Amino acid sequence: MIDRKFIGLKTPPRSVEVEKGQLRFFAKATGETNPVYTDEAAAKAAGHPAIPAPPTFAFTLNNLAPGKGPSWLSQMGVDIGNVLHGEQSFEYHRPIYAGDTITLAGRVTDIYDKKGGALEFIVMENDATNQKGELCVRMRAVTVVRNQGAQA
Repeated sequence: MIDRKFIGLKTPPRSVEVEKGQLRFFAKATGETNPVYTDEAAAKAAGHPAIPAPPTFAFTLNNLAPGKGPSWLSQMGVDIGNVLHGEQSFEYHRPIYAGDTITLAGRVTDIYDKKGGALEFIVMENDATNQKGELCVRMRAVTVVRNQGAQA
């Protein structure tokens, strides 16, 4: 069982610069056809200062700005081979734009189990703030940990 003492665990802040190419690639990969997400002139004509990030792009920032040192899962003693990304949600506060430097700061907000401990759930919130210190997106992810040998 994952020790509940890890509720409140914070990840060290990490930063990443958002690039136009990343935004264009994400838009194409997700089937986004609105030109504001791929064309700077279209974005500016729509009132944006630069190409905005498509919805859910913020999720990729975790991969673009990996942490240094042991991961929060390894700190908890979780075997990565037993995890599943169970849920993801976004709370939008302001747009992310090409050229922004986004800083991510995460915290474990809950740990609970189901099926007699056969499944454990870790709730992680990540705040993405821009270079002005403004909250852009709060992301909430639920990681499912399968405990082999636990009775369901």
